[in-house]
Amino acid sequence: MAESVQIIDHEDCASWIELSKSAIIKNINTYRSQMESHIILGGVIKGNAYGHGFQEILECIHGYVDVLFVISPLDAFKIRKFEKDNELVQKRVIVLGAISPAESVLCAKKVIEVAITGPFWENYISELRKSEKEKGNSYRQLKAHLHIDTGLSREGFMLEEIQTKLNFLKENNDLIYVQGVMSHFANTEDVTEQSYAFEQIAKLDKAYDLITEELNIGYKLEKHIAQSASTLIIPASHYDIARIGISLYGLWPSNETKLSAKVVKSELPNLKPVLTWKCHSQSIKKISAGTYIGYGCSCRADRDLRVALLPVGYFDGYPRLLSNKGYVLVNGIRCKILGRVMMNHIIVDVTEATRENTSEVVATLLGKDGNEAISAEQIADWAQTINYEVVTRIGPHLKRLVVD
Repeated sequence: MAESVQIIDHEDCASWIELSKSAIIKNINTYRSQMESHIILGGVIKGNAYGHGFQEILECIHGYVDVLFVISPLDAFKIRKFEKDNELVQKRVIVLGAISPAESVLCAKKVIEVAITGPFWENYISELRKSEKEKGNSYRQLKAHLHIDTGLSREGFMLEEIQTKLNFLKENNDLIYVQGVMSHFANTEDVTEQSYAFEQIAKLDKAYDLITEELNIGYKLEKHIAQSASTLIIPASHYDIARIGISLYGLWPSNETKLSAKVVKSELPNLKPVLTWKCHSQSIKKISAGTYIGYGCSCRADRDLRVALLPVGYFDGYPRLLSNKGYVLVNGIRCKILGRVMMNHIIVDVTEATRENTSEVVATLLGKDGNEAISAEQIADWAQTINYEVVTRIGPHLKRLVVD
């Protein structure tokens, strides 16, 4: 009889992610303290929860935010399944990204709100109408937020389209219930002078009034544009809902946002990073002076070294641009990456961080170890990118553990 092989979800010898639930709750409470009590706080868990792990973060924040924002309707359906499996009261869920006509029917059925981002949505009406006829009185209206392009030039209705492109909503208000009007800032994170943001706010206000009039809406629509940066530095953007993304995870949207917050706040909000990335060494060995290290022979030992081979590489989302210039932490000491970051490995100098007889180490790739820390911003600087990309590119195949 052939020997059976047990399949596991994660490799035991791979790097892993540790997530601090207490940190993410602290960040949520920090944001609540920045807003008036009536404002709805939304947690954005798109992009695999900014690389932190969709399921793990969902379990952490479900009881602490008012609404959950996702890009994919598939993630919205996962939320509803999680709630059903755990007998939880349903949270509001809003899908910000593209959905198909068939998915719009499922969203209506599961009370999942969507963003209507252009007149092409008129093509969805036949699918919604077909479902209404099939389901009869059990049918639910699809709750929708009209996305206005106020200056990002991405998705959304242009201001001049509003009076001519919304007829399909007027004619089918039994199918689609307009819940709100929304937009997205273009550059609040990139500057400290926010004149463009205020132009966008003015356009959103005008669009809101036009939509209320054009659709003859007799109730108060929700209005929202605030995200992590603007919630901290532009009180005029708060409106009804704040969509907190990157800062939910304890990361500042940018240095400019942090600088602006220092100016407008009496005390700088304290955001606590949620994610730590760690890795066990695969092996440790001695390298003689003059020995080449790694592909391309791009590094040559200038002295006798003790080096650790770590099973992590660009396949896992560790940036190749950290070759020969990045560091990891071992026993609270910075250890330089020697040679190129490989697909599945890096080699680091642990000479100062270990003793002669050390056979194994645990390296911190991102996070704190002792008095030292390597932040997502530091890695982003080495990799010539932004902290968003650093965390969202961490491989979804890696094990994620909630540690507190």
